[in-house]
Amino acid sequence: MRRRDFLTLIAGAAALRPFEAGAQKASKAYRVGILETISAARNSANLDALREGFRLAGFVEGQNLSIEYRSADGHEERYDELASELVRLNVDVIVTRGTPAVQAAQRATNKTPIIMAGIGAPLIVVDSLRRPGGNVTGMSTFSEELIGKRVELLKELVPNLSRLALIHNIGNPMSPPEWERTKAAANSLSLGAVLFDVRNEEDLRRAFELAVQERVGGIVVGGDGLTQTHMQMIVDLAADKALPATHPSRDFVEAGGLMSYAVSYPDLYLRAAGMVDKVLKGTAPADIPVEQPTKLEFVINLKTARSLGIVVPPSIFLRVDKMIE
Repeated sequence: MRRRDFLTLIAGAAALRPFEAGAQKASKAYRVGILETISAARNSANLDALREGFRLAGFVEGQNLSIEYRSADGHEERYDELASELVRLNVDVIVTRGTPAVQAAQRATNKTPIIMAGIGAPLIVVDSLRRPGGNVTGMSTFSEELIGKRVELLKELVPNLSRLALIHNIGNPMSPPEWERTKAAANSLSLGAVLFDVRNEEDLRRAFELAVQERVGGIVVGGDGLTQTHMQMIVDLAADKALPATHPSRDFVEAGGLMSYAVSYPDLYLRAAGMVDKVLKGTAPADIPVEQPTKLEFVINLKTARSLGIVVPPSIFLRVDKMIE
């Protein structure tokens, strides 16, 4: 067993102990609201992990737990309406992901507890990591910190890369700092970098056309509700333009993308369920520290690499967590 796998196993076991110690039949039925970026069907892996976390804490859907799921489906302007709807339903807690969705939930209520299943820069929405304050806490995704590493790995996988593009929705408050990190990482590797700001499906198509016109040799895809919603289209466009791309989560690679280096989102959702459990048992979100990710995944799609003429070097093979054929 590799050392990384062993440490992940130990960390995972430790993370589950609070569930196992506190798991018991809840004495009342609770309603959990979920404000998401994509549909429940497309978010099934994360939802399964969340439900498993609830089960470990003693909550079973249909018995002592009900879930109200709402998705903006890539349309940021819908978050406020959906968040307000969940508040009107009098949910006991709101679970959400991504800065725009969290901010919408904050605008909708300063009383209902909000648990972030994942957010790139928690300090945008909380007072501090140790003492979040207010009604919000949750899990960090390290997206700003990890995007520079994605640039490095893309360069290692594509040694002749000289110019790359970040495709991201700069309307997302998390995106400008990620662009700064991308530029810094590219500069350290003597790479040119360009930003393509995308706000809708047509922008995404246009971005890949511009990438070809501007002789971009690689793509860094930002994590946002828009890119998540149009994941398959992004993967297909990268393949059509023969552009190596690094993605913000494993599901892009499972859909045919070249590579990703990111947190394990199912792991974050599992742990977020533990925070929901604490809140439902009376702990204020203000007193629950924001947690950092403990499980990172480096994933490569070998079929996509071969189609792009990329030979995966031994240095990559030694570090990759999952090879998809």
